[in-house]
Amino acid sequence: MRIFVTGATGFVGSAIVRELIDAGHQILGLARTDEGAKSLTDAGAEVHRGDLTEPESLKSGAAGSDGVIHTGFIHDFARIQEVCEIDRRAVVALASALEGSHRPLVITSGTAMLAGDPIATEETPPRSGPDAWPRVATEEAAAAAKARGVRSIVVRLPPSVHGDGDHGFVPMLIGIAWERGVSAYVGDGNNRWPAVHRLDAARLYRLAVEKGAAGAIYHGVAEEGVPFREIASVIGGRLGIPVVSRTPEEAAEHFGWFTPFTMIDAPASSALTREKLGWHPDQIGLIADIDRPSYFGK
Repeated sequence: MRIFVTGATGFVGSAIVRELIDAGHQILGLARTDEGAKSLTDAGAEVHRGDLTEPESLKSGAAGSDGVIHTGFIHDFARIQEVCEIDRRAVVALASALEGSHRPLVITSGTAMLAGDPIATEETPPRSGPDAWPRVATEEAAAAAKARGVRSIVVRLPPSVHGDGDHGFVPMLIGIAWERGVSAYVGDGNNRWPAVHRLDAARLYRLAVEKGAAGAIYHGVAEEGVPFREIASVIGGRLGIPVVSRTPEEAAEHFGWFTPFTMIDAPASSALTREKLGWHPDQIGLIADIDRPSYFGK
């Protein structure tokens, strides 16, 4: 297959590109910068210049492809509403280029926006009302694409996608702990983050684009829920600083805009995904992975 990949130079996207190439697929990767274009060329992919904010560039990339994997996202959580709207528009643009063709469009969402009591599955709907996360609009756009003859598929990723080169939530926590001089958790710290290694996630995307069902939702979850206190403990131990509890009120001052993410309790299962796609994550777990010098710039 010739597959158009957005976010192809990113932490997860670059692993997907390698996974697809190794499986014999041809890759057309979206690149915004010269540096990104070079990294794609070096990886053996073809370059498509464009940007998530330029719908026409997304349409032209998708139009000449046998399928699309959309992992591109502007990771500026301080303006989450705006970047989620950009993401929704990107999905609409990609879907319009595939309309009526039944070619696969694999889009990215998250398990953190699900109601996780007792544990979220692929069939669990996103939270609604005042607790709704703005990225729910991306899943809604994917569902609408199915009605227009697109084989739209959703892959939900957990709060922590970890591995070498991680620049996501755990590195953010490390930076906050270093700046504050303590590694903190909220309350008893028993709230849980699901997790997956980037290489396991990449394999799931390949399986989804190759044989995912139209309208399907898959969970890229290797570990159903890692207690936040355990993450904070590893960070404190590696930095040689105290590990402390903060009240919800104190957390806002300690973590700033990142506070809501530190309080997420969203355990999630991937049992249905494993059954339907034959996905079997086999990489190192979150705690063992982050308890290495490379996560701390050493």
